[in-house]
Amino acid sequence: ARGIFRAAKRLRAAVIFELAKSESDLKGGYTGLTPSDFSNAVRSFAKDVGFAEWALHADHITVKKGTEDEIKEVKSLIEAQIAAGYTSFAIDASFLFDLNEPTVLGQLQRNIDVTTELANFIKELMAEREFGLEVEVGEIGKKDKDGLVLTTVAEATTFIDELHKREVFPNVLAIANGSTHGNIYDEHGNIIEQVSINIERTVEIAKAIDPFKVRVAQHGITGTPLKFINTKFPKGLILKGNVGTFWQNLAWEVFEIFEPELYDDIWNWTLSEYRDEAAKKGITKNDEIFGKYSKYAIKEFKDRIYNVSEETKEALEAKAYADAMMFFKAFGAVGTADKVKEYVYAQ
Repeated sequence: ARGIFRAAKRLRAAVIFELAKSESDLKGGYTGLTPSDFSNAVRSFAKDVGFAEWALHADHITVKKGTEDEIKEVKSLIEAQIAAGYTSFAIDASFLFDLNEPTVLGQLQRNIDVTTELANFIKELMAEREFGLEVEVGEIGKKDKDGLVLTTVAEATTFIDELHKREVFPNVLAIANGSTHGNIYDEHGNIIEQVSINIERTVEIAKAIDPFKVRVAQHGITGTPLKFINTKFPKGLILKGNVGTFWQNLAWEVFEIFEPELYDDIWNWTLSEYRDEAAKKGITKNDEIFGKYSKYAIKEFKDRIYNVSEETKEALEAKAYADAMMFFKAFGAVGTADKVKEYVYAQ
């Protein structure tokens, strides 16, 4: 975090720190961090570095079934996030896509209803304070002839239009455009670049929702080459890019050299705990098992991870600083902190 903040300060790049519901729930998720744990840590680094143009974001507040109990649990998490100082929220009810309905509106209705309910809940708790809102529309369970899941322009515009009718005004829309979360591998278990993002569809959707003053949130760019981001991403249309697993990979790379005993223990634990589960999904290569499941070792080895040597911490910070500089530059984020500053002062 310190390295990323230093890079943001150096390039005057606005930056968002986020944890998803699965990563940071009321019990700590698979990172072992509660919303307040994460908030306190990030705030301390921001203060140390002296950088103010950043936000704390609750990513993937996911609703998969839409039951009363699930929504109640999600609302409890949102309460904890707001109490911890989160000011940006991503409601993900895209799993509630109904393939049995014949119309686009019918297919999206449950997503619209749940997103509206949660957005209004956040609005009430924030009590007139501004907050960022991300929503998501995808075609869960729906694939085309190439096996890809792509959001259509009609789905995106219908979704946003219906939310506006309910006085819910998102800032960004996450779409299904061919990207995949986390590390991805070929059929031989070799890690591959994330270049499956359908730029043409992304631009079509971005231009269609621009009249609503909504832009695209690009998920799943761990493994996307910086050259691809720099030259292919439509600047100004994709407002936010999610880079998550990349930072985990960075930590494992540093640990392998500076904390080999800890790295070996994490490696062996991951393979021991998840080999059978991975095999059920056809994953048999050790590197792929580790790449897909090592995130669950973070909580298991939390005390050791947060007590590595000062030398290791310096290496982590230096590598994070360099890579964050590259990401900010490629994404077109240089100078955006000044825009944030101007906006804040204008209020």
